[in-house]
Amino acid sequence: MKLFYSSSYVVARHSSDTTRKAAWIADSLRASPIAGIEMEAPDPLTAEKLEKVHEPGYVRAIRRGQPPELAGSSGLDWDPKVWPMALATNGGVAAAALAALRDGVAGSLSSGLHHARHDRGEGYCTFNGLMLAARAALFAGARAVLILDFDAHCGGGTRSLIGNDAAIQQADVAVASFDAYRGSAKQTLDFVRRADSYLPAIEARLRRLEEAWPAFDLCLYNAGMDPYEGCDLGGLRGITESMLERREQLVFDWCGRQNIPVAFVLAGGYTGERLDRDTLVGLHRLTLLGAMRLQPDGPPARPPRSSLTWISPKLDRRLERVTNSPTIRAAGLGRWQELVASAAQAKEWEYLPSCYQDLVVRAEQDV
Repeated sequence: MKLFYSSSYVVARHSSDTTRKAAWIADSLRASPIAGIEMEAPDPLTAEKLEKVHEPGYVRAIRRGQPPELAGSSGLDWDPKVWPMALATNGGVAAAALAALRDGVAGSLSSGLHHARHDRGEGYCTFNGLMLAARAALFAGARAVLILDFDAHCGGGTRSLIGNDAAIQQADVAVASFDAYRGSAKQTLDFVRRADSYLPAIEARLRRLEEAWPAFDLCLYNAGMDPYEGCDLGGLRGITESMLERREQLVFDWCGRQNIPVAFVLAGGYTGERLDRDTLVGLHRLTLLGAMRLQPDGPPARPPRSSLTWISPKLDRRLERVTNSPTIRAAGLGRWQELVASAAQAKEWEYLPSCYQDLVVRAEQDV
């Protein structure tokens, strides 16, 4: 399993859990490896890619530090290293999303994402890597992306950026009211006030997602550990380590049963008087262990759908129908991408090369 991290994640001068804990977890993996995890440095995002989600003036402010009120709007003290940090950590989320589409599961040791708005940062979040990764996945061929946010705090920044985009759905289960928003059918917010309701609320939300929505091409999982009862910033009394371990099992098992590729990030989790560094690292390692439930014998990644709105309706319907068929899955993601690329050139079924027509016809027999 690919796990994205580089030393650029922690180069900012501002020292906090958000800007430091990625290194703590990476160090823990070097000292006590989890079999099957391969750490890899991601390519940093470019300013151009950031501007697909964020206002250009805000992107310039983070790059240059001016105006200072905008450059520091996330709550992190600005210094020149904030820019490479933000490019790396958000690049890691996008890289994890694309790796998950290919491999079935991947992650990034990124945090500080879901409160960021179009034109400013908020709540120690500079850029919204969840939305950047969702856009990257859609560009790569996904048609439906689920953002599953189980951080203690609400993902109001993500909600504001999704807007009316029909391709992205958000499911938020929170225990702290910061950044709350009014939910909708496709951006749901379940607020939990009692620890004994936490796991049932998550199970119920996953069931509703399964019942009310067609298959997702990717799940982006914001796996915050700040619901933990010892976390001073968001923790809920009675939410224990074992409950969070069970939460991770529920999430990754659900993705496995639904055959949904999943990319995860760290999100919240903060040291304090009741939560030391080693315990926090141990909590975040629960996410890594949960993800490994999908490896090596877990379900293969479901191929992204065509997302080819410029081809004929007839060809698009036929591709749509067979996207997740056993024949297509057995052929592999590379073969599916070749088929999609050929369809983009052919535009009509009649002009699709016979080798790809044969593949589609065989796949149609499955469904």
